[in-house]
Amino acid sequence: MCYTLIESWEAGFAMNKIKLLIVDDHPLFRQGVVDALSLEADMDVVGQAASGDDALELIRTLRPDIAVLDVNLPGLNGQQVTHQVVQEKLMTRILLLTGYDDLEQAIHAALAGAAAYCAKDIEPKRLTKAIREVAAGKYVMEGNSFSRRELEKWLEDQMEGARRSYSEPGSPFHPLSDREMEVLSCVVRGMSNKEIAGRLGISHQTVKNHVTSILRKFGVEDRTQAVVYALKRGWVNLQSTDIKSQE
Repeated sequence: MCYTLIESWEAGFAMNKIKLLIVDDHPLFRQGVVDALSLEADMDVVGQAASGDDALELIRTLRPDIAVLDVNLPGLNGQQVTHQVVQEKLMTRILLLTGYDDLEQAIHAALAGAAAYCAKDIEPKRLTKAIREVAAGKYVMEGNSFSRRELEKWLEDQMEGARRSYSEPGSPFHPLSDREMEVLSCVVRGMSNKEIAGRLGISHQTVKNHVTSILRKFGVEDRTQAVVYALKRGWVNLQSTDIKSQE
């Protein structure tokens, strides 16, 4: 009887563990994260992947509680995987890891639907804390833990700050070309110039030229401000990141 009770307790404890999927295309780094998190009594690494496409497939089949994804992945990048998970209404929450931690990318991550965005040089204790907060329904951005309402307020503040940093162009608006609209769509998805070039089949320099043209036509200084500009005019749908045709 006592043995049965112990078995039941252990089964219940196992069921309450946070199920994790770890995704990174660098085997040594990925294994280090797996090893570190496997030491936590309340965490269970149920799968690993090295690409965005494999990550999405494993999320669909394994249904982990949290997927810890590198932002820059072969195939679908971390933000694209995040967006797809949200679109498919999968229950897995996404924690994105990045080697280039900055506010602009954190905003893109939040807009894509990520529950957390952390630098890859994060200490193991802080990573496990972030995972537990995400598992509890919180959002972790810029080292801060937010409720859903607090995250929305944080995003609103960041967007308002971006709006205040530039004024409306004084000259009549010149519509973007079809190709520039495609590039803008990719920018909204958080893709790098290299990723945009690969997706659209154009050179890296051509992408840079298109981005420069978009910023000039919008009268803004960086990519985040360009996204804000498009949001204000309804050209960008954050739910689907589709670009609407201009009137």
